Amino acid sequence: MSTDKTDKKELLNGTLDLLILKTLDTMGALHGYAIARRLEQMAASVMRLSQGSIYPALVRLEQNGWIATRWGISETNRKVKFYSLTKAGTKRLHVEVANWEQATALVARVLGAKA
Repeated sequence: MSTDKTDKKELLNGTLDLLILKTLDTMGALHGYAIARRLEQMAASVMRLSQGSIYPALVRLEQNGWIATRWGISETNRKVKFYSLTKAGTKRLHVEVANWEQATALVARVLGAKA
């Protein structure tokens, strides 16, 4: 077990996309900063998201057609881009959840295997 205080938890490849899609499905349209803070809140301070990770994921999700964007005004009266889930994004979310459940079931079986 690592005791290094600088040891931050990293998300598995593709997990951030799943978390963003689920957040938008649950919360509705949000701007990027609000998405990042919501994910950190749900992670109970186990992870911290930087702009260097959240915004490339949002661009990727938009390019795939899974989220849509519109400009609006934030709660701090700033012009920001709001992200929302598309129909294709909802379908993709269901696929990603099923894939995640299969993967975690496999890991649980392997970790629980007796010699």
